[in-house]
Amino acid sequence: MSEEKEFQDYTPEHTGSPRWIPAVIVVLAIIGIVGVGYGYKATSQANQIEKDRQALAAEVKTLNQSVDVLSQRLKQTEGASSDIQGDLNAMSNKLKMTQSELVRSRTQSKAAREEYTKQFSAVESSLATKANADDLKALSGDVSGVRTDLDATKQNIQMARGELGTLIARNHEDIEQLRRLGQRDYFEFKITQKGTKEKLGGVLLELRGTNTKRNQFTVNLYVDDMKLEKKNRSVNEPIYFYASGSRAPLELVVNKVGKNMVTGYISSPKSSGTPVAANR
Repeated sequence: MSEEKEFQDYTPEHTGSPRWIPAVIVVLAIIGIVGVGYGYKATSQANQIEKDRQALAAEVKTLNQSVDVLSQRLKQTEGASSDIQGDLNAMSNKLKMTQSELVRSRTQSKAAREEYTKQFSAVESSLATKANADDLKALSGDVSGVRTDLDATKQNIQMARGELGTLIARNHEDIEQLRRLGQRDYFEFKITQKGTKEKLGGVLLELRGTNTKRNQFTVNLYVDDMKLEKKNRSVNEPIYFYASGSRAPLELVVNKVGKNMVTGYISSPKSSGTPVAANR
């Protein structure tokens, strides 16, 4: 009986979970959340680094292309510089040749003057010793011929020369004198309307305008498929240009300017590879 009472009075004690377990769970949850955050941030940073790397690679590629373009341009510039140097050397050689021609022309003129002086002296001596009328008449003819030659030579010497040594004709008479020298071919022209083109062998000449107050003109020259504009040039100013196959320059001179009208000539060297024929 007493045992049954004791059994009824016994109440089993229930032991609960430890209090630190929830705290651990919370801490683990926080750590997990922080880990996820850091993982997401690390992934974002990795993606950004990859984007930056790709952008940098693109910039490097662009820079390499720019370097290639600059290298090509540098090569082209060096080539153009070599061409310009070659042109300068060629022009220098042509100027040296022109100076030689000028010296030779002066020497020939001096020799001609000396020769005519000797002829005059001989004529004067003959006049002093000859007494009959027939001899005097014959000598008079000789003197007249020598005087004519001397006048022509004097005009040639006094005629203006261009910067390349060529004689400049100022009118038709001067052109005829230059033709007689036989050194160059001379072809006269007269253009009476603005925009008119006149073909002179391998050269096409176009009148673009005139300024009568200033005695100036503007023309276009078409040579070897090239257009050369000569703007606001003066009367009797020589204009030099070259044609293919010609070592010596061709020359354009305008002697007279009117309203939409020019008169002048083009001369070319006898040895020029571009023969010029007047279009009359």
